Amino acid sequence: MNPHVFDQAIALTPTGDGHYAGAISPAYANMVGPFGGVTAATALNAVMLHPALLGEPLSLTVNFCAALADGPFTVSAQPVRTNRSTQHWVVAITQAGAGGEDETVVTASVVTAARRSTWSVDDEPMPVVPMPGDVPPYTVPSPVEWLRRYEMRPVEGAIPHTWDGSGSDSQTRLWMRDAVPRSLDLCGLAALADVFFPRVWLRRATRVPAGTVSMTVYFHAGSAQLAEVGHGWVLGQARAQAFRNGFFDQTALLWNEEGHLLCSSHQVVYYKE
Repeated sequence: MNPHVFDQAIALTPTGDGHYAGAISPAYANMVGPFGGVTAATALNAVMLHPALLGEPLSLTVNFCAALADGPFTVSAQPVRTNRSTQHWVVAITQAGAGGEDETVVTASVVTAARRSTWSVDDEPMPVVPMPGDVPPYTVPSPVEWLRRYEMRPVEGAIPHTWDGSGSDSQTRLWMRDAVPRSLDLCGLAALADVFFPRVWLRRATRVPAGTVSMTVYFHAGSAQLAEVGHGWVLGQARAQAFRNGFFDQTALLWNEEGHLLCSSHQVVYYKE
């Protein structure tokens, strides 16, 4: 059986000393470069594949320095500090530039941890929304290829049908999962945290150029809990706090169908007037 299209997209080949070779997948193409979520998942995958890995991801921060171009790239993942229960990583993705020399296109930091059983509670309850079976599928007529990789069912805050400047709120809530069945894991969750279209489009009902500059994901669930999700639905909520001087932020929360918070995310996004 062929690997899932997502696993093909984030696949890396070890080349020694924490370096890996990869290639851009056309299946996750965006307007410029690949879908940011799959780039984040690729950076995380380099850490997950490293033989020195301690525990599982606690946080992932990805800085998008430039759009990745079609073709091969190199990922470097290096553990810079290992403590008793946490490990700190520096990750970089490079590609050959116009002059043939390697250029950094993505930097990232990852913190992994050996989690232990403690008192636990979710202080951010899942909102009361219709279940996925009660929400009609939503297809976006778009040439952007990566959108075809996910099934999305917006509860509120869908992409505007009319771009008339009448927007009044930036919040979106939607059910989502891979279009082709795939059991949810940490790399897949990192990608899901970035599926939300730019908040400025919803807030203004005006389509303007926009792109993520930096994105952080905090993982509240580990591999075992995500395995229980399987190919089940994930509820995502995203909203902005401020739009100012060409940048806005976005907070996102993702729950499983049982209402357990899987991850939270924050990012800063560039937009053009």
